[in-house]
Amino acid sequence: MIRHIVSWKLAAEDADVRAEQASEVARRLNALDGVVPQLRSISAGANVAYPDTNWDVTLVADFDSVAALEEYQVHPAHEEVVAYVRSVVAARAAVDIEI
Repeated sequence: MIRHIVSWKLAAEDADVRAEQASEVARRLNALDGVVPQLRSISAGANVAYPDTNWDVTLVADFDSVAALEEYQVHPAHEEVVAYVRSVVAARAAVDIEI
């Protein structure tokens, strides 16, 4: 199994706008559950503490294999979410680990 972990720092300077966008990113990612067949589990959430130092939103998703992760990446529903995420993000950090 592969665990895909991604964190984003959002571009908005205003804390309220950033929090709203982080919630929207998480909502859209979590909505992929049951839509993208390669997803074994998904959990995304907006940061709730230390907004000055923490990243704004994080995703943890599990896949059977790297191939399944790659299929998820190009799934139309995921690509739609990615378009929104890219419109509000300043930086991205990701790691894929075997579990």
